Amino acid sequence: MNDAATLAAPVEVIRQHLIDPEVCIRCNTCEEACPVDAITHDARNYVVDPDICKACMACVPPCPTGAIDNWRLMLRSQAYPLAEQFEWDELPAQIDLPEGAAALAQGPATAAAEAAAVVAAAAAAEPASDVAGFATAVTATSFGATLAPWSAAHAYTNLYNHKQPTTATVVGNYRVTDAGVESETHHIVLDFGRMPFPVLEGQSIGILPPGVDARGKPHVARQYSIASPRNGERPGYNNLSLTVKRVTVDHDGNPVRGVCSNYLCELKKGDTVRVIGPFGTSFLMPNHPRSNIVMICTGTGSAPMRAMTEYRRRLRGKFEGGRLMLFFGARTQKELPYFGPLMNLPRDFIDVNLAFSRTPGAPRRYVQDLMRERAADLLALMKDDDTSIYVCGLKSMEEGVLAAMRDVATMGGVQWEELAGRLKREGRLHLETY
Repeated sequence: MNDAATLAAPVEVIRQHLIDPEVCIRCNTCEEACPVDAITHDARNYVVDPDICKACMACVPPCPTGAIDNWRLMLRSQAYPLAEQFEWDELPAQIDLPEGAAALAQGPATAAAEAAAVVAAAAAAEPASDVAGFATAVTATSFGATLAPWSAAHAYTNLYNHKQPTTATVVGNYRVTDAGVESETHHIVLDFGRMPFPVLEGQSIGILPPGVDARGKPHVARQYSIASPRNGERPGYNNLSLTVKRVTVDHDGNPVRGVCSNYLCELKKGDTVRVIGPFGTSFLMPNHPRSNIVMICTGTGSAPMRAMTEYRRRLRGKFEGGRLMLFFGARTQKELPYFGPLMNLPRDFIDVNLAFSRTPGAPRRYVQDLMRERAADLLALMKDDDTSIYVCGLKSMEEGVLAAMRDVATMGGVQWEELAGRLKREGRLHLETY
C-alpha cells in the first residue's frame, strides 16, 4: 500500500512517550508522579502505556536524569506495546512516517488539558473531610517540590552514564549499626582521584554492580543518596560517602539477596567501582543566611540529612545559619545509623528527635508521633519563609509524615493546603521516598 492510500484511511499520529533504559536509574519517581497510572515497571525497565498516557508532562520535571523526556512520532496503530518496551536495552530510533502524517501528531501541550481534566475530576471525587480521601491525596505528586530552594547551589548532573561510567576507588567501608542486629548498614567512602565528580548535598549517584541478571544482561545501576558534604567526606578531597543497608529480605519479608547492596557492603579498601551520575536538581539545601532546615527520615534515608548537617557543622562560626531540626526513626537504637556521631553534635546546633518502633518493653513510636509532640516548635519553622523541609526514607512513611504536618498546621490555626501549596511552589518541601 502506498503512502497516499495509507493516509486516505483514518489515521492517528501520536507522540509516544518513552523512557530511555540507558539513562534511567530506576528510582520510581516517574511512576509515582504519573496522575493516570500510565507508567509501570518490571525488574529491569520502566515503561509507558501508550493507551493510557495523556502526555501531561507531570512526570518530566521530577525525573533526576531526564530519561523520561523521550518522544517518538508514531502511528497509534504501530505504537510500541509494553511487552516490547520491557525488552529494550536502548531506545529505538525515530521511524519514518507516511508523507504528511507528522502534521497530525498530538503533542504534549495539546494533550495536557485532557490529562488535567482527568486529575481534576479525580480530585473532585475525593471527600475533603474524609481521612481515606486525604490518604489518597497526600503523595509526592501532590505536595513535593520539583524546584530547589532559591538559594541552592547549582547542581551538575549526568556527567557519566551507563555507556560511559567513571571509576572510583573504595577508601573506607565502615559498619554504622551495631554488630549482631538484623539491619546491617555501612558507610562507604569512594574517591574519584582526578576525575571531575562535583556533587551537592541531596544528590545521588548510580552504582553499576558487576555481573549479569537472570536474562544474561548486565545489571542496571542502583541509586544511592550521597551522605557527605559538597567538599568531600574528607574536606578538600575529591571523594564522597554513601549509606548502604545490606538487603537480605524484600518488602514482604521474603529472603532475597540485594545485588548491589551486598556487593557494596563487601567491598574492601582499594577495590574499584563503576559510577554514573550525579543525579538530582531539586532535593538541595538552602544556602542563604538564617535559613532553617527540617529533616525527617528513617534508616538510610538519613544519608542526605547527614550531608546537610555536616556541611552546616563545618560552616559554624563562618556562616549565620538558621535552625536545624531532625526527626529520625529506626526500629531500635542499635539499628539507627550514625547514632554515636549524632549524639556528639552540640544541642545548640541541631534539635534531634529520635523515634524507635521496636524497642522491647516500650510503645512503638514513629517520626510522625514526634512531629505532633513538637507541634509548636515545628509549626513555627513551617510558617517561616526561610525554612526548607526534607523527607527521605521508605515509601510507607510518606503518608504519615504529611498527615502529621497537616495536623500540626491545623492545630495551629493554619490552613494546610494553602501552606503546603506555597511550600511546593517555593521549592521548600521535598519528598524522596522509595
